[in-house]
Amino acid sequence: MQQEQRPEKVVRSPVLRPGDRVRLVSPASYPDREWLDHSIAILKSWDLVVEVGDHAMDRWGYMAGRDQDRLDDLNDAFRDTGVRAIITTFGGAGAYRIVDGIDVDAVRADPKPVVGFSDITNLHLALWARCRLSTIHGCLAGERAKSTVRQLLMTTDPVIVSQDPDAMSAAIAVPGRAVGPLVGGSLSGVDGFIGAGLPSLRGAILLLEDFRAIGLGRVDRQLTHLIRSGLLAGIAGIALGLFTGFDGFNDRGWDVLDVLNDRLGSLGVPVLGGLEIGHGGIGADGGPDQHAVALGAVAVMDTAAGTLSTGPCVLPRPRP
Repeated sequence: MQQEQRPEKVVRSPVLRPGDRVRLVSPASYPDREWLDHSIAILKSWDLVVEVGDHAMDRWGYMAGRDQDRLDDLNDAFRDTGVRAIITTFGGAGAYRIVDGIDVDAVRADPKPVVGFSDITNLHLALWARCRLSTIHGCLAGERAKSTVRQLLMTTDPVIVSQDPDAMSAAIAVPGRAVGPLVGGSLSGVDGFIGAGLPSLRGAILLLEDFRAIGLGRVDRQLTHLIRSGLLAGIAGIALGLFTGFDGFNDRGWDVLDVLNDRLGSLGVPVLGGLEIGHGGIGADGGPDQHAVALGAVAVMDTAAGTLSTGPCVLPRPRP
């Protein structure tokens, strides 16, 4: 697939304010009704007007309806100038099937942030590659998740994520400081975009997180694929989120830390692990939680301080 020329400047929309409309859509898998209702209640508590895409609860196998229906819901939200943000209901699978049909003219004419993670990484990457749109890697599950999504949508304050020394990936560290747009998300999503529109990562900070579906070989193959593609040439740094499900798992003497060190440690750029971003984060109440971060916006990663600062991904509203 030939990659479109992306604009030079990061595209951002005005900060949301009470009374703005937001729309929940399901570009990948479907949520259960309880989670959809919970998401609506959270957004309404921020004094936002909440709409739900026509096909958000449809079912077609493991996806929220047929590809065209999911794509129509997404494009309808981009085309509606009254919608000020798009909140995805779930990750799962299927977003990768519809990214080529995104109405990029509508996105450029009326940019608005998209919130989601996991399989939604495919949307984030497509919107960055084709429109240079700043989006939000995160969700509404957990107190940190909700507060950081709200902060990124409704203020221009950056989100600062501090390293959790107890997180497994905190053991990965290559000292240094990096500044650049934060790009990435799910390792599987990033890997799947190689040869299918993944832009150059030169000057960027690459965010990677993952969960174990099978053994270490998949992680090794995906990292090696990224390196062999040449797309990491000139990268500024690597920020590692959570690698869930790998605790206590090893394969012939190696664990996931050995794979990450072996593949990323030789790139000659700063690497900061232990960031509570992505699958498997746990909140104070024992439920799922994570930090949301702004993709596409300028990020600052400092391994000495153990911090990643991202945002803002929205612009101040012009004065009347």
